[in-house]
Amino acid sequence: MTMRPFALVAIAASLVLLTVQPASAGEHKHKLSWQLQSSGTTAQLRGLDPVDHRVAWASGSAGTVLRTVDGGKTWQNVSPKGHGTEELEFRDIEAFDAKRAVILSIGNGPDSRIYRTSDGGKTWKESFRNDVQAAFYDCLAFSDSKHGLALSDPVDGKFRIASTKDGGRSWKVNDPKRMPAALEGEFAFAASGTCLVAGRGGHAWFATGGGAQTRVFRSSDGGRSWKVTATPFVAGPSAGIYSLAFKNSREGIAVGGDYNAATATDRIAAVTKDGGKTWKLAKDNPGGYRSGSTWVSWSPVALAVGPTGSDISTDRGRSWREFDTGSFDAVQCTKYATCWASGEKGRIGKLSLK
Repeated sequence: MTMRPFALVAIAASLVLLTVQPASAGEHKHKLSWQLQSSGTTAQLRGLDPVDHRVAWASGSAGTVLRTVDGGKTWQNVSPKGHGTEELEFRDIEAFDAKRAVILSIGNGPDSRIYRTSDGGKTWKESFRNDVQAAFYDCLAFSDSKHGLALSDPVDGKFRIASTKDGGRSWKVNDPKRMPAALEGEFAFAASGTCLVAGRGGHAWFATGGGAQTRVFRSSDGGRSWKVTATPFVAGPSAGIYSLAFKNSREGIAVGGDYNAATATDRIAAVTKDGGKTWKLAKDNPGGYRSGSTWVSWSPVALAVGPTGSDISTDRGRSWREFDTGSFDAVQCTKYATCWASGEKGRIGKLSLK
């Protein structure tokens, strides 16, 4: 989370602003659009993590894991074999380079698992298998190549966190005594691998929905203890915050909505400037329910995606403008402003904002 030089930020922001301006007053056509790629699969790809403009990983349904090392010209199927993983839902992936990645499958009990590769997906080793039937792991996040967290829905009234200090080779379930109690019906959404995010200095956040309030939990000690804040977000059984993205330890965005009301735009995006202690709703919302979000390098620009389209914000998440109507579930950008999106039926797109 090291800050980029101011000049680079200003240039990147200016280029994006120029790119997304309408052709003329009154028109709504934008030059910005995803360049679709051939993934070679029909799996739903909710897990996504690009490393740079050439290397990216994606994961999803039917035990699918993909990797590209040529900028998406070709995608390799590097799914785990011989592990009984063909029916698993790999909803999250965290990649460190072209060789090393960690994947998370979701589900109650032993369906929640973590695997790791260090040879580009040629072989995978299982490093965690959930042994508590009530636990359901939704997403994972790494602050660096060694330290990571995985989030489960509440067990005995509290969200559960597993942690690693060795790059995902081993995991330990943290003591829940310093985790605030969950609300009735509260859970996290395994929609894009971004219900949990981790930053440097031990900072981490996760977002919830499903209950009477939508909330954001925050930690400053690597996930050992947590505090929680209610947000003004839309709430309900299928509503809440689906995705978080933090630019640094203080500035973050949240997007979501109601999965069962995909075109509703009320209270579906918010921003924080104090590390998640308080949240303010966006003045202009994305074009509907959004499941994924990301910052574009260290500029004021952010992206959000969902089944009804993609949106861009050029003012740090305070207002959003739709630029694409295609369906995506997840979106991530590299530090050099190359962005990737993935979703249903093996759909993958790439966008360069340099």
